[in-house]
Amino acid sequence: MPYALFDRDKQIDKAFPTEKQAWEHALVCGLVFDVPVADEAPGQVLPAGYHMKQIPGESEVCEPAPEWKLPNEIS
Repeated sequence: MPYALFDRDKQIDKAFPTEKQAWEHALVCGLVFDVPVADEAPGQVLPAGYHMKQIPGESEVCEPAPEWKLPNEIS
C-alpha cells in the first residue's frame, strides 16, 4: 500500500509505493526538515499535525488539494 504525508486529515504530498520513498520526497521538497527515527529519544520532529500515513490501494490515491503550494511556490 502507498504512503503519503498528511497535515491532520488532509493529504499534502503525492503518494509513494513505500514509506521510505515518501519520507525522502518530503525531505527533498522541504516539506519536513527531519525524519523521525524509532530508536531516538521522543520529541517533536515534524510540524504539529503532520504525519505519514498508509493509504488504500492505487485506485483510491488522491492528489494534494490544488490550492496547497510548497513554500517556494507561493507567489
